[in-house]
Amino acid sequence: MIKVSEYNKFLSYKKNKLFFEDLPLKNLGEKFNTPLFCYSVSQIEHNLEELHNAFKKVKPLICYALKANFNSNIIKILTKRGCGIDVVSNGELQKSLKIGVDNKKIVFSGVGKTKEELKFAIKNKILLINTESESELRMIEKIAKSMKKKIDIGLRLNPDTDAKTLSKISTGKKENKFGLNRRELLGIINNIKNSKYLNLLCLSVHIGSQITSHKPYEKMLKELSDTIKASKYKFEYIDLGGGMGIQYDKSEKALNYVKYLSLIKKFLKKYKCKIIFEPGRSIIGNTGYLASRVIYMKNSGKKNFVILDAAMNDFMRPALYGARHKILAAKKNNSKSNKIYEFVGPICETTDKFLTTSKFQVLNEGDVVLICDVGAYGIVLSSNYNLRTIPQEVLIKGSKIKTIKIRQSLKALNS
Repeated sequence: MIKVSEYNKFLSYKKNKLFFEDLPLKNLGEKFNTPLFCYSVSQIEHNLEELHNAFKKVKPLICYALKANFNSNIIKILTKRGCGIDVVSNGELQKSLKIGVDNKKIVFSGVGKTKEELKFAIKNKILLINTESESELRMIEKIAKSMKKKIDIGLRLNPDTDAKTLSKISTGKKENKFGLNRRELLGIINNIKNSKYLNLLCLSVHIGSQITSHKPYEKMLKELSDTIKASKYKFEYIDLGGGMGIQYDKSEKALNYVKYLSLIKKFLKKYKCKIIFEPGRSIIGNTGYLASRVIYMKNSGKKNFVILDAAMNDFMRPALYGARHKILAAKKNNSKSNKIYEFVGPICETTDKFLTTSKFQVLNEGDVVLICDVGAYGIVLSSNYNLRTIPQEVLIKGSKIKTIKIRQSLKALNS
């Protein structure tokens, strides 16, 4: 058995066949057709256990960021193991409640909550609503007054902290739309201390996604500490958001949990608060894979295109963010091509490409390949662009397979 990666325990080559848990990927591609999203239950459980164990000394409430992957079967795996949910829309909130998530473990974030969304959240008595502007705060207070209720809220601080990540997923700098600057936030705290309708429970922050260094978190926690000191307010919760990065390829490392824990423990020596995390990618990112088949091999002179049946409508991250995801062959042939391969999809966009790489094994038309680490922000960003159907999703545990979303049919798409 050959391990494919240091961080995925359930993906390996056995006799040159790529196995996902106890199932060969080539067989999966043949049985269910491609493109096909596959998720490992064992890897999901392992990631969550690793997160729990790493931060058990600070006992965080882990509220899984539903936007990363909102399949009901995945949510149930996590909530059965004590997770709460971080939602950013009424759709996410309704889904969470429908499948039985504890309302007192739900946090509602986001900059643009509508009046109807706020009313629904208030009626369902969720843990808290993280507020991001004075206008939103006035809306919540107006609703609370009309309902004669006192509402538990959080205030989101924009700490003007560079998360050192992709610019399109950075959320904690002053030019980003998220949160309140310290001056605004302190003014709001002073104004609502004695409110009849607002109960300030939480100070919240989230500086970005795919953060692989503890340094941005160090700056973030200092900004939080300075803000709390200036406010002279005792918060029950501190919501540290998510953003904990994973290893997508050899050029980067996952966030060091030990170093992050050390920073949080230092912070908690000053302020006795309950910690909330909102992880998504760190729980689900490396649990998902997209199986795809080579339709054609095309040599254009300068490039050698590997044209797949998966496209940017199935998996958007490379086109949207310039994100890099490893690709593996479902069957090894121990040959190395001297050509540069560019893995592309069939959509009529130049950005419809997944990876450009050299020294890949020789591929042939009909071969199955695996695009790695698509569990987070994969299927949830899919679309029907070019009137293409949404792929099937399967959940794998050992040698057992469960379909958790059927492949969209052209008949349904065109009805």
